[in-house]
Amino acid sequence: MPQRAIAGREVGAIGLGCMPMSWFYDRGARNDDEATATIQAALDHGVTLLDTADVYGPFANESLLGRALAGRREKAFLATKVGLLVDGASQYHRNGSRAHIHGSCEASLRRLRTEHLDLYQLHRVDPAVPVEDSVAALAELVQAGKIRAIGLSEVSVDELGRAARIAPIASVQSEFSLWTRDPARNGVLRWCEDNGAALLAYAPLGRGYLTGAIRSAADLPADDWRRDNPRFQPAALRANESLLAAVLEVAERVGASAAQVALRWLLGQSRCVLPIPGTRRPARVIENARAALIELSEDDARLLDGLSEPAGARY
Repeated sequence: MPQRAIAGREVGAIGLGCMPMSWFYDRGARNDDEATATIQAALDHGVTLLDTADVYGPFANESLLGRALAGRREKAFLATKVGLLVDGASQYHRNGSRAHIHGSCEASLRRLRTEHLDLYQLHRVDPAVPVEDSVAALAELVQAGKIRAIGLSEVSVDELGRAARIAPIASVQSEFSLWTRDPARNGVLRWCEDNGAALLAYAPLGRGYLTGAIRSAADLPADDWRRDNPRFQPAALRANESLLAAVLEVAERVGASAAQVALRWLLGQSRCVLPIPGTRRPARVIENARAALIELSEDDARLLDGLSEPAGARY
């Protein structure tokens, strides 16, 4: 596995998003034994950056990861997030206060069965709390030895600049893929390059669409939230067929899967990009890991670079 840098460490160029193991997608298919096998397979194949959050479950995903890493904690770069809460009606709230960040960190350490977090990320900026105050609270945790580095998620360049005046920002997590290129256009990718930060690309497979496995709503489980997502509505799926066709064309040409092509394209956008595709299956994490080893020709890269904007909003 080729390596990339984050927070002064080297990690596998492809990471693992652990959220689907416990939350959000196909809720009825949760299988902790299979998820544990997936985490073990990830480490065995050089996928060392593992990303979770306290809101996933909520809490269940961190607990799963803590159990799965027993005896192998030193092999993993462990990243979790704080500041996003959900109630029983799936209504989201933000809390970036010092008290919440410090209390949540202690709880995450217990669930993850570790003495420190390699990366602690503010999941979303709380509009009621200046980002400077939230980052100051995170910086106190660095000084206390509870966390090694600070990350932010879904932030603007302005917020990054303000945050970086308080403490070093090691990473930015943003949705980034062939059909969501916002970080390359809103300045966030450039900021990461200029400031030595990693860009953790979540949903790098277009929430599954870029694998080629989802052609209609019938391909989604009945309780899957994507059934209500604008990009997975019938008209949008039809409009996006040409985008997927181009990915499949390149995949056939290079002898890879569509998912591997989508991930390899992302790796080519910048050395600071670390895709964190989510999966709950060992075979998929191995397939994703091997994406770092394929090569795209200049013509194929140019074809993918020139793909049109997808139909449908991302939320």
